[in-house]
Amino acid sequence: MGSIFEFSMYELTFVTVAFRLLLACILGGAIGLERGANKHPAGFRTHILVCVGAALAMLTNQYIFDTFGAVSDPSRLGAQVITGVGFLGVGTILIAGRSKIRGLTTAAGLWASACIGLATGIGFYSGAIITAVLVLISLGLFPKLEKIIYQRSRSLNIYVEIDSMKSFKPLINALKEKDISVMDVHLDKSTVSNEGGAVVSMIIKLPRKSVASVVLEEITELPFVLIIEEM
Repeated sequence: MGSIFEFSMYELTFVTVAFRLLLACILGGAIGLERGANKHPAGFRTHILVCVGAALAMLTNQYIFDTFGAVSDPSRLGAQVITGVGFLGVGTILIAGRSKIRGLTTAAGLWASACIGLATGIGFYSGAIITAVLVLISLGLFPKLEKIIYQRSRSLNIYVEIDSMKSFKPLINALKEKDISVMDVHLDKSTVSNEGGAVVSMIIKLPRKSVASVVLEEITELPFVLIIEEM
C-alpha cells in the first residue's frame, strides 16, 4: 500500500500537479511572511510567485520528459530558473546611505525559494520541506545568535565624519592612543554631509575587555568628529 501511494505521489497526474504547486505556495509563502513581517523588499507574494513559478518550471520539465522521452533535457528549465532568479535577487540589493548594503538576505531567500520550488516541482518533497524549515530557522533564529556573537566581537566596521581632511591623522592617532588597531581605512570627501569635511570608513579592532558602545562614545567626544556610526 505504501509503495502504491509513494509511486502515485511521484507520478504526474492532476492531483500531484495540484499538490506540488500548493506545497510550493505554502513553503514559499512561509519564507515570504518572515521577510514581509520584517519590512524587507520581497515579501509574502513575491516569494510565493518565485516558488510556485519554479515548481511549474520543474513540472513542465517532467511533463516534457514523460511526453517526448530522453530526447529532452529534464534539467534545462531548472537551470534557467536559477539564472533568472539571480537577476531578480539583484533588484532587492540596495546600497543605502553611508555605504550600507541591504537586501542580501532577501535575495538569498528568493534564490532558496526558487530551489525549494524546483525540488517541489520534481517531487523531491523531503528535500523541499527540510530546506524550507532550515531557511525559516536561519531567518528567524540565527539573527539572534548572530547578534550575540557580533556583540562579543572586538572588530567593528565604523563610519566617521570629520570636520576636515586635516583631522584624519589626529583621528588615527587618537585611536592608537586608546590601543585600538586600525585594520582597514577608506577616506572619502565626496559623500560627506558637511562642506570641507571628509568621511572615514574603517575596520577597527578593540582592546580586550573593552565595550564597543563606550569606545564609540569616546570617539564621538573628539572635537573634530561630527558623526560616528557602526555599520
